[in-house]
Amino acid sequence: MKAVVLCAGFGTRMGRTVKPLLKVAGREIMFRNLKLLQDNGIDEFVVVVNNENRKAIEDFLKRNNFKYRIVVNPHPERGNGYSFYLAKDFVDDRFVLVMGDHVYDEEFVRVALRGDGLICDRNPLYVDIDEATKVLVENGRIKRIGKDLKEWCCVDTGFFILTRDVFKYAEEIIDREEIKLSDIIERSRIKVTEISGLFWMDVDTPEELKKANKLLVRKSYKGRGDGFVSRRINRKISLRLSELLVNRITPNQATLISFLVGIFSAILNLFSIPLAGLVYQISSILDGIDGEIARASLRTSKFGGWLDSVLDRYVDFLFLLTLSFVSNLNNLEWIIACFAMFGSFMVSYTTERYKGAFFSDFYNDFDFKFPGKRDERIFLIFLFCLFSFLGKFVIVTLLALIAVITNLRVVTTIYIVYKNKRFV
Repeated sequence: MKAVVLCAGFGTRMGRTVKPLLKVAGREIMFRNLKLLQDNGIDEFVVVVNNENRKAIEDFLKRNNFKYRIVVNPHPERGNGYSFYLAKDFVDDRFVLVMGDHVYDEEFVRVALRGDGLICDRNPLYVDIDEATKVLVENGRIKRIGKDLKEWCCVDTGFFILTRDVFKYAEEIIDREEIKLSDIIERSRIKVTEISGLFWMDVDTPEELKKANKLLVRKSYKGRGDGFVSRRINRKISLRLSELLVNRITPNQATLISFLVGIFSAILNLFSIPLAGLVYQISSILDGIDGEIARASLRTSKFGGWLDSVLDRYVDFLFLLTLSFVSNLNNLEWIIACFAMFGSFMVSYTTERYKGAFFSDFYNDFDFKFPGKRDERIFLIFLFCLFSFLGKFVIVTLLALIAVITNLRVVTTIYIVYKNKRFV
């Protein structure tokens, strides 16, 4: 199945930039749409461009290894309907049509491709209704379409599943000086498929680009597996940081930054335990950024998740080790410290081994609320470190708490898995 992508506009409200190549949430608008379509079965793209942006768009398509055909609209002033008409000789009987300046999320594309005709939204959550193209529906088909409709049923999302029959309606008005896509679509009276409430946006202004960037990052937060501190504190900060950084750094670079801050916090134990605890908490906040950026920018990978988990273990072990070292522990207290370090490692190890054994995510399978996740441990360590000036007993108490909480969590995890998976 092919997709037609209309990119022949001049982007005048964006300063005559090549709008489809503007970055939103770490990826060009065009990359985002083509990648999502490709992942859902679209195997070739017919990209309609103008002479000004042809080279930039074709270079982009080559660089990202998309299978494409370029169609040049020599008269872009004739409108997006004329750009659409020029693609008629390069599509199969059934094809997708999308706009080069619209942004969609993964769920929208997946659901829309199961539809037919115009994909519309009865309850658009992310667009300005006054600026949106409205659609009046009658008997499941388009009756009227336009921005100035007084009576309407839903909003045009700029996403269509069409057949070649639609081009005969374009030919009826091909002699017009300007041909609007909405005129062709209204004449064709195609079916309407409603998809309401999912994320999509038409990006026409710098303000809309900024809004799309923010919303895509916010939607990248899944919440699954987060501890109490992440949900209530860390994510409120990390998501704001991700909004600022998503177009500047990669997920692996974010992982490295968090790791280095964590290592630095462990070294700081040699000089100031309260400061070390504060920096350790900062590293915990930063630890959420790599996943947020990865999901928002469509860069999630098994390697990235694995690397993040491995580096977190190094940071946690080194912090507790240096904290124990500077606290002048006796033999019994060192045993407690070892149980704290071992328990901290085992919390993550048990859930990771679950994934390896049962090929499923533990936090998908179980609504597990027992305390002791990494974000909760680090926040607890941070609070106790602030009061380390009261004496060694504060650190010993902290290590004992970590030892008890983590190992109880591991035992509880084993029990839950045994109870539910022992016959698998």
